[in-house]
Amino acid sequence: MNIVIETYSIELNSKGNCDIIDITSKVQAKISENRFFEGNVLVFVVGSTAAITTIEYEPGLIKDYPKLFEKLIPENQVYHHDQTWHDGNGHSHLRASLQKASLTIPFSNGELLLGTWQQIIFVDFDNRPRKRKVIIQIIGYKK
Repeated sequence: MNIVIETYSIELNSKGNCDIIDITSKVQAKISENRFFEGNVLVFVVGSTAAITTIEYEPGLIKDYPKLFEKLIPENQVYHHDQTWHDGNGHSHLRASLQKASLTIPFSNGELLLGTWQQIIFVDFDNRPRKRKVIIQIIGYKK
């Protein structure tokens, strides 16, 4: 049996401003549809103002998460990036760099090995709606 590497992408329409989208089912679908049963999946967002992570995707955390980033990296501060590009999203770049652009998740028997209350989320920190591309690269064995 040989290890296979395959790369896919999904597109998301986000609202910006810390929009949080649960993409767990989309990632799981790529594993299932392509008959992988054991390996790792890399989830990577293209762009410097968005991020990928895991949380418990529930209403309370969906409200708490943006508040955390507002405390850590406030939107209403002066950032050198804004002075360079005049686009008002310096805070978005800093938030995304803190959270990071990718995540690797193991899977076995064709199922993501996530905890019961753990979902894969995409977060758009930019200050405007965007069309985003997320890369899903699967490394593993097929059935």
